[in-house]
Amino acid sequence: MDSSAAASTFLTDSLELELGTEWCKPPCFSCAVDNRGGKNFSGESYLCSGALKRLILNLDPLPTNFEEDTVEIFGIQWVTETALVNSSRELFHLFRQQLYNLETLLQANCDFGKVPNLHCKADSIRQQCVTFLHYVKVFIFRYLKVQNDEGHVPVHPYEVLENQLPSVLVDELRGLLLYIGHLSELPSINIGAFVNQNQIKLFPPSWHLLHLHLDVHWLVLEILHMLGEKLKQVIFGHQFMNLAGDNLTNISLFEEHCENLLCDLISLSLNRYDKVRPSESLMSHHCPCLCFKELWVLLIHLLDHRSKWSFSESFWNWLNKVLKTLFEKSSDQRRPSVPIIQPRDPLGFSWWIITHVASFYQFDRHGVPDEMRQMESNWSFVEELLKKSISIQNSSFSISWLPLKGLSNIIKSPSSMLEMVKTCCFDKQDHNLYKSSSSYTIFLCILAKVVKKAMKNNGPHPWKQVKGRIYSKFHQKRMEELTEVGLQNFFNLFLLLAAVVEVEDVASHVLDLLNFLKPAFMTSQKALIWKGQMAFLLMYAQKNLDIGVLADRFSCAFREKAKEFLVSKNDEMAQRQTFWTLLSIYIDGVQEVFETSYCLYASHEKLLNDGFSMLLRACRESELRTVLNFLQAVLARIRSMHQQLCQELQRDGVDLIVQSSLSAKERHLAAVASALWRHFFSFLKSQRMSQAVPFSQLADTAADFTLLAMDMPSTAPSDLQPQPVISIIQLFGWDDIIWPQVVARYLSHFLQNSTLCEALSQSGYVSFQALTVRSWIRCVLQMYIKNLSGPDDLFIDKNLEQAVEKEYMEQLTELTRLLFKLPEVKSIFSKAQIEYLPIPEDPKKALVRFLEAVGITYGNLQTLSDKSAMVTKSLEYLGEVLKYIKPYLGKKVSSAGLQLTYGMMGILVKSWAQIFATSKAQKLLFRIIDCLLLPHTVLQQEKELPAPMLTAIQKSLPLYLQGMCIVCCQSQNPNAYLNQLLGNVIEQYIGRFLPASPYVSDLGQHPVLLALRNSTTIPPTSSLKKCIVQVIRKSYFDYKGSSPPPRLASILAFILQLFKETNTDICEVELLLPGILKCLVLVNEPQVKRLATENLQYMVKACQVGSEAEPAAQLTSVFRQFIQDYGMRYDYQVYSILETVATLDQQVVIHLISTLTQSLKDSERKGGLGRNIAQREAYSKLLSHLGPMGQDEMQKLENDNT
Repeated sequence: MDSSAAASTFLTDSLELELGTEWCKPPCFSCAVDNRGGKNFSGESYLCSGALKRLILNLDPLPTNFEEDTVEIFGIQWVTETALVNSSRELFHLFRQQLYNLETLLQANCDFGKVPNLHCKADSIRQQCVTFLHYVKVFIFRYLKVQNDEGHVPVHPYEVLENQLPSVLVDELRGLLLYIGHLSELPSINIGAFVNQNQIKLFPPSWHLLHLHLDVHWLVLEILHMLGEKLKQVIFGHQFMNLAGDNLTNISLFEEHCENLLCDLISLSLNRYDKVRPSESLMSHHCPCLCFKELWVLLIHLLDHRSKWSFSESFWNWLNKVLKTLFEKSSDQRRPSVPIIQPRDPLGFSWWIITHVASFYQFDRHGVPDEMRQMESNWSFVEELLKKSISIQNSSFSISWLPLKGLSNIIKSPSSMLEMVKTCCFDKQDHNLYKSSSSYTIFLCILAKVVKKAMKNNGPHPWKQVKGRIYSKFHQKRMEELTEVGLQNFFNLFLLLAAVVEVEDVASHVLDLLNFLKPAFMTSQKALIWKGQMAFLLMYAQKNLDIGVLADRFSCAFREKAKEFLVSKNDEMAQRQTFWTLLSIYIDGVQEVFETSYCLYASHEKLLNDGFSMLLRACRESELRTVLNFLQAVLARIRSMHQQLCQELQRDGVDLIVQSSLSAKERHLAAVASALWRHFFSFLKSQRMSQAVPFSQLADTAADFTLLAMDMPSTAPSDLQPQPVISIIQLFGWDDIIWPQVVARYLSHFLQNSTLCEALSQSGYVSFQALTVRSWIRCVLQMYIKNLSGPDDLFIDKNLEQAVEKEYMEQLTELTRLLFKLPEVKSIFSKAQIEYLPIPEDPKKALVRFLEAVGITYGNLQTLSDKSAMVTKSLEYLGEVLKYIKPYLGKKVSSAGLQLTYGMMGILVKSWAQIFATSKAQKLLFRIIDCLLLPHTVLQQEKELPAPMLTAIQKSLPLYLQGMCIVCCQSQNPNAYLNQLLGNVIEQYIGRFLPASPYVSDLGQHPVLLALRNSTTIPPTSSLKKCIVQVIRKSYFDYKGSSPPPRLASILAFILQLFKETNTDICEVELLLPGILKCLVLVNEPQVKRLATENLQYMVKACQVGSEAEPAAQLTSVFRQFIQDYGMRYDYQVYSILETVATLDQQVVIHLISTLTQSLKDSERKGGLGRNIAQREAYSKLLSHLGPMGQDEMQKLENDNT
């Protein structure tokens, strides 16, 4: 078996695993750590390589190294098993020579180009030196023999040398230490030596020299420790003596070197401490680089290990002994051999160094942090530091560099004050206490431990002694002298005493002491006083004690401050902020009291006095948010406690005593609830129409009160009785004057609560679903109301959803989703047979679907009673719908609001046409038409309508016209007024939407024509067209004298388009043809003549359809009347027009021959000049187009001698 295998048999499992790592390179100090691996030390370090663990367990230092027969040291081959015995002094001489070579490299010019070469040389020298010292360790472990026989006389020269080796090693190590000197005196100790120069790990010679010194100092301790462990006896040196004149031993050298090394480390730390700002002391470490940190950890483990298995001192004892010399004067006899810089602040430095060094105890033997690792106690020295800290002229206990972060965090709120006190009272030690706490906090921790321990061992007597001493320190003068920090410490001290011992006694004494404070003093520290009092109040609540005494005093102070706040409503902000600071402390604290209290006492009601009524009236928006958040939290807590009480009361087997106690708790809850109704609800009720309270909070708080009324109806005020729930819903959900943002959010809360909905259903209040639907309709219709307060919005083609607040749109969508689950709504969709369609995410689309479903449902009903009930229910859904849309019709224009209004009401008129046909609903239809389509501004023809309004009407007008025609056709009682309204609407908007240019192609999107084009029912279409024709004849062919009506060409184009898109009826021709003929006779404008001729041709052709070659009697009658009216005066124009007609239909004109001839004769007779040759020629030209019948008439005229 080889030696490495033999060595592994003695290893633990964990160390056997370590053999798989790279052991060919001995461990050394290195601060070139790759942080990506998550390690705290370098992989080459004594900790991570396992070297420390092997040292402590007395195992082979390097089980895989120095296994060959020869070993190369300092470039020379040596016999492994004998080199140290035969040539120890030569080897140590070569070691010192290599050290000298490394020191000479420091003088070389270390510019960038030479760094790689210098790094390689320095690193090679260092590795040779480290390898030699590790060889010494391995030699001692493997090859150094222990002579147990004291009488044994060596016979071989090698045995003589071997017996002398331990003493030689002690001498050589002592000489080596003297040669390298103290670590603190190394010239290259500067920050540049500790910084990685670049990413490829190239270091200057100074870095290598420093780290080699660290290796030497540590490895000397290792070698001395291994000598002692191997030989188990004292080893005397022969070349050196110690400072006392005694011979040097391995033990004395170990102790001397350990002390010197700690002094060096302290000196280096002192240099850093003097350069660190006090505020950065905790963040700034005392170690120049990571290797110094590792050296501290190595010393901790080695010295503590030696103290457990020998009479050696522990690490803390070693360190404390060195630190104590900082407080000694130069004349003191006991001074360390290494001079230490006299610190400017030895006390602060001592706290600083032990604070940081204590944190190193978390690292185990492998350098892995373990927060659960037990730290050795250093209490004795800390106790001395505490005494020194508080003995300086009886000043307050303080450490210069400890921050006041703990204090600044503590005074933020009363609860944080309590948390700090609880932390101080923990039995388990907090290792990080110093990082976040002030020095005073550390004192409180100590006091808590002392008092708790004394009371545990000796009962209440020690507390009485402590109480007497502490209470006697505070009197009126002392209280008046307290600064803000002192006042904070005062509260922390007494809160701690209250937490540890008697809370009621301590709180009572604190109140008495606060009475000593004068008003002038209390002005600047009043916030702190309020926080302190609230902290005691919270402690009472947490301990489930009656808060009556504290609540009386504190609530009265709150009432007075709220009154001052109300009076200062219009004062400058600074004054108001001063008041608000105190009031917010009270509000936040009372909220925590309610949330913390296990049960409520009658005294809890005192905290909710009329100060809140005054406060609410004085608050601005941000302040209101705070108060309403408080109110919601308290309401939720009361409801939760009430539900728990109800469950306990409903349990079986509750005895009378418990039941009586529960009943008392219920009474206390009711008293607190009544206080909330009394001091808060009246304010919310008054703010329903105001924008002072944020909409979301107003709705949320009102919903909380609704749930409170459901749980505890008897607590509600008398004006809400006997059904407080319905009364509140009426105020915040069904009232039409409330902002829609409030209603939508409130109703969402209400509909989400199934218990509340069931309670309303069972209460017999059958209209609650219809009223909720009405409010939902109003919320949808008024979604753009808030925009009317902003600038005019004329860009109607943009995304309209941008005009609605995202929060409100989401709330409206949620309300829509919940509303569609109401039984009444589901029933309507079911009867309309569209229940399986998904609920649209857009509330507007959902409203369209609902309105259409109501109309379809009504149309499917059969009995008169069902229809009558449905009409009533439908009108209940709408409510005062015109009031909802009225804001859009004012002076401020909202294009989005107008489009929503006209579009939704148009859908209403069309889909509910059958409902509006009933006498019960017609009045609403009349009001809708008058309000939206025929307002006063529309009737003023000379006044131009706003463009957004005109656009909205243009898009929705077809819906109105179609719906009104259906109503006219299906009305239960023929209503002349309704027909008149329809005619007025058509009359107004035919002209308003006529294109500027009289081209038929521009009329395709005219809303009146669209109404005819998109209609799906035949009777309303014919009725609507008839009405349109009548309006055109009456209003647009009205000649004033010989002046033609305005925009005649556009009207003629409209008529032409009308006849092209619909089937032409002879009755319509009979109504419009006279006007068209009149245009041809009286108007010479080319466009008018062209369009009139096209209309004439279209009408004649249309009348030919179905006439079976016989002209319609109505058409003939129209032309005959035309001839009689204009034949004598406009004979040429008449003949020309009839020529055009003859080319289309000869029969029409043939039937008019007798009338034309008679008109000719009457004209000649009237002229009195005999035959009118020119007129007869024109007439003959017409007759020439009429075939045989025309020829016959021409012959008759020639033969006529009359």
